[in-house]
Amino acid sequence: MPGGRLTQEDRRLIAACLKDGLGYAEIARRLGRPTSTISREVARNSGHSGYRAEEASRVTGERARRRKPRPRATPVVESGYGRDPEAVRAFETDFTEMMVATGLPRMTARVLSCLAVSDNGVLSAAELARRLQVSPASISNAVGYLEMQAMLRRERIGRREHYVIDEEMPQRVWAESIRANQEWVKIARQGADVFGVATPAGARMDDLSRFHARINEVMLDSRVAVYASDALTALAALLHAGRALSAPALASALGWTVERVLGALRVVAEHPHIAGPVTVVCADSGVSGGSRGSGGHEYRAVPLVERLTAAQVAALES
Repeated sequence: MPGGRLTQEDRRLIAACLKDGLGYAEIARRLGRPTSTISREVARNSGHSGYRAEEASRVTGERARRRKPRPRATPVVESGYGRDPEAVRAFETDFTEMMVATGLPRMTARVLSCLAVSDNGVLSAAELARRLQVSPASISNAVGYLEMQAMLRRERIGRREHYVIDEEMPQRVWAESIRANQEWVKIARQGADVFGVATPAGARMDDLSRFHARINEVMLDSRVAVYASDALTALAALLHAGRALSAPALASALGWTVERVLGALRVVAEHPHIAGPVTVVCADSGVSGGSRGSGGHEYRAVPLVERLTAAQVAALES
C-alpha cells in the first residue's frame, strides 16, 4: 500500500527501474510515492556500485537501530499533601480550557494555569517550559501578555528570573481593569467630540463612552469589597501595635507591599462604614490616613469618640 516505510519489495522495484534508466518521477508514480521519497532513498542508500535493494535494506535497518529514541518529558506535578497527581492534571486541564473559552490565548492560559496550581506560585521560564513541554520562546510570549494584564510579576531569584502569582494578583488585575476601562471612556469621548453626537458614528461613540463609564462606576464601588479585608487587617495590626507605624513598617510586619498598605488605609479613610467605630489618622499631621500618599508618614488607629455619648466617655475615663 502507498505510504509508510519502503518495503524490501519496494526497494527491489526501485533498483530494477533505475537499471532500466527510469527517472525518479516515473518510479514514484509506479510506487504511488512522492518523488522526494524516491530521491532521498537513492541518495542515502547508494554505494560505490549504485543502488542495491538488499544493501539499502541492511543500511536502513542499522541506522534505525543506532538511532536512540528521545525520552519524552512528562509534566512535573506536585504530589505533596497527599494529592492525586491524575486529579491535579485533570484540574489543570479543565482550568486551562475554562480560560481559553473566556478568550485567553491557549499558551497564555496554560502558563497561567501552571503557575496557579503550583503551591508557591513561583516558577522560572525553564521550569515552565519543562512542565508544559514547549519552547522557552513560547513561555516568553505568554509571560509578556500576562505581565501586561497584571496577572503576574517578575522576580529575580539568584541569577534567574522567576514569574510569580501572589495574593495581590486579584487587586492588581482589578486595578488594571479599571485603568483599561478609563482609557475606553477617554477615547470614546474623544470620538464623540470628533464626529459629533448628532451623527450616527458620534452617537455610537457617545454610547460607548457612557457604557464604559457605568462599568467603571460599578467596578470602583466593588473595589471596596476587594480591599475591605486588607483594610480590616491593617486596622487590627495598628490596634494591636498600640502605637503609630509608618507604611513601610506596617508593610514589613504584614508581609505586604507598601502600595497594598496604602491602598488599605485609603479604603479606611474613604469608606468609614468598613472600619466601624475606628479610623486611621496620620500621626504626624492628624490627617486621615488615606489622604496622604507617602510611605514616609506614620499612622495610628484611633476610636471615633463621636460614636459615644458624653456619659459613655465620662464613664470610660473615670
